[in-house]
Amino acid sequence: MSLKHILFAFTLLCVTVIADAQSTNIPLGTYAYPVLERIEIKSGRLAPQFNSGIRPFTGKGAADFVWDLDSLSKTEQTDSTRYMHPYWHLLGLTKTDQYNMQKILEDNPEWVPDSAGFVPGKHPIWNTFFTDRANFVTVNKKDFFLVVNPLLNVYAGKESADNEFDYLTTRGAEIRGLIANKVGFYSSLTENQERPPYFVQNRINQWQAVPGIGYYKTLNNGEVDYINASGYISFGVTKYINVQFGYGNNFIGDGYRSLLLSDYSPNYLFLKLRTHIWKLDYTNIFAQLTSQFTDVGDYLRPQKYMALYDLSLNATPWLNIGLIDAVTYSRANHFEFSYLTPVIFYGFVQQALGSPDKEHIGFHAKAIVAHHFEFYGQFLFDEFKAKELLSSRGWWGNKWAMQIGGKYVDVFNVKNLDLQGELNVIRPYTYTHNDSVSNYSNYNQPLADPLGANLIETDAIVNYQPVKRLYLNARLIVSQQGLDDSTSDWGGNIFINYDKRQQEYGNRILQGLHNNLVNFSLTASYELAHNLYVDLSYLKRRNWGGYPQYWDLQRESTNFFSVGLRWNMGRRDYSY
Repeated sequence: MSLKHILFAFTLLCVTVIADAQSTNIPLGTYAYPVLERIEIKSGRLAPQFNSGIRPFTGKGAADFVWDLDSLSKTEQTDSTRYMHPYWHLLGLTKTDQYNMQKILEDNPEWVPDSAGFVPGKHPIWNTFFTDRANFVTVNKKDFFLVVNPLLNVYAGKESADNEFDYLTTRGAEIRGLIANKVGFYSSLTENQERPPYFVQNRINQWQAVPGIGYYKTLNNGEVDYINASGYISFGVTKYINVQFGYGNNFIGDGYRSLLLSDYSPNYLFLKLRTHIWKLDYTNIFAQLTSQFTDVGDYLRPQKYMALYDLSLNATPWLNIGLIDAVTYSRANHFEFSYLTPVIFYGFVQQALGSPDKEHIGFHAKAIVAHHFEFYGQFLFDEFKAKELLSSRGWWGNKWAMQIGGKYVDVFNVKNLDLQGELNVIRPYTYTHNDSVSNYSNYNQPLADPLGANLIETDAIVNYQPVKRLYLNARLIVSQQGLDDSTSDWGGNIFINYDKRQQEYGNRILQGLHNNLVNFSLTASYELAHNLYVDLSYLKRRNWGGYPQYWDLQRESTNFFSVGLRWNMGRRDYSY
């Protein structure tokens, strides 16, 4: 029996015992995430309404978090801040923060008491469109809530590495709703044509994959055409357990990158169980992924599966710690039922099955300090032997990855100026497997860091919102990586069977052909209307090192300028 049949049957069973109100998610990559993270840090405490290390957040959790900060008193003010109150100033929150949080309430009005999230549109059309200023169509009836919004993301750009113009045209729509306050649903569909910068074109040609996208068609002169879709239903089986079933993506961690599970790869079929009780948050994800492939064209891609759980604890009001266990594997047209066990280390399941499936275990933590700082980290054990680890002989099988980072809001007391810094270190051969089908990837794309393994990467991000509608962002990525040559596997390519490794001992980070990457971007976004932005962007990328045969793929240096317009979507990101 395939995973999709198992998950559908499980979902159908759960629907019959729905017990509690459920919510849809806030799409990944949108404005709400840095806003909510900033406000959580300013509050000095972990938000009880959501776990920032498990994304996407639910709209209900975000709205409840904002509203609970506002629960001490209500004062009638101007239209844009009429639900805010003096408690905001006790947290050091600004008028710009108030504006952002009010937007979150308006984007999730079904969860705001007393219809406070519904702000009438100034110019409704035919008493049907823009009746509230946040949404194109809103239906709010007893036992039924529905929102329909257009999706748009277009840009035109020019780069120094190519004489042609680059562009992106994304058009589509999203629908979300709630039935009887019990079942939430979401669906989005976009049609896309893209001619990305030259280094992205090279990446597509090298891996037969458009970053973040599944199936695509190649057009002329570096252009690609693809449809991107996501959708799911959400419901509660008890007061404390939420179930989501559908097609989408997930992210685990508080960093810019995730070494445990990132949203870099395309959407996939998943069943997610979230249990939140007391100080515990327990997440199970069962997913059907696409194995790596080399042939392009129209045919059924090979499938594989992932089972993952994450258990986190709010150890103190300001400290969260967590444990993750994940396994990826392939079976002939069926899911391994033993991995549905939700409360056991998968290593024991593997031993019982006599299975060599790919497993890794990780830890993560986050601490909020002094209303201005957040420190976070991750550590992943892909495979190791304590004896070999202590011997310091560079055994190839001591595969691990480490992340450490921090966030600083209102830097030097400059309001709404926020800084994030992060270091990621990944040992050679991490995420690889002796059965290349089981490596930690989906549709020829990593499930963790986009660059793979055998690397040291430093990320720095600055966000500044000097006025309500103006968003400024600067991002710097500096990485060093050990590459393979045509005959040797030094551990940077996660898609290569690790049995082809170059050596048993003497392995070290950055071994192989040394490659350097600098990716720097500046973006200014202005909000013309609710969730309608104009973007001006500059990206400078320099890549050097490796060896001459690799330069066509790896030594892409460019200056890229673009201007764009987007509506109800995040920006297309080229951060690699």
